[in-house]
Amino acid sequence: MSRIGKIPILVPPKVKVEIKDRKVFVEGPKGKLDFELPKRTSIAQDGDKLVVSRHGEDASVKALHGLSRAIVHNMVKGVTDGFMKKLEIQGVGFKAAVQGKNVNLSLGYSHPVLYPIPDQIKVTVEENTKLTVEGPNKEVVGRVAAELRAFYPPEPYKGKGVRYVGEKVKRKEGKTVQ
Repeated sequence: MSRIGKIPILVPPKVKVEIKDRKVFVEGPKGKLDFELPKRTSIAQDGDKLVVSRHGEDASVKALHGLSRAIVHNMVKGVTDGFMKKLEIQGVGFKAAVQGKNVNLSLGYSHPVLYPIPDQIKVTVEENTKLTVEGPNKEVVGRVAAELRAFYPPEPYKGKGVRYVGEKVKRKEGKTVQ
């Protein structure tokens, strides 16, 4: 049996879980999420625990068993605590600002970069260079942070760009004059 898939998911008292056929709806203080389980997997609620099971023993079903359990666990964790990614901008004149439902990034291009913020995601900017992406869905928080970083990834010569907090950028030595 899948090592991850066989672990039951504990549901906190403030979280409401509803199961309809293969669709799971999770609602909590941070938001609402839903997920449709893949074929040949099912979920059952036993009091304050959720148990994901599979129907079959081939490798693809075993992989989907663990994946489904991990996704449902992240949904329960996301609606209770939420997920967060922190980014920092380094470079002279590089800055960010939130304007309504958009993030306005000034990254040295001839134009400002506007990024629309998805629903249920909250982006905050501190000191014009520190961004925080928060939300209940782990996948969406990670995708938004990755897309913001992709506008100007850190370059190895001067270290300028958008990076995750704590990310190490291996610096290269520039050309030397002989």
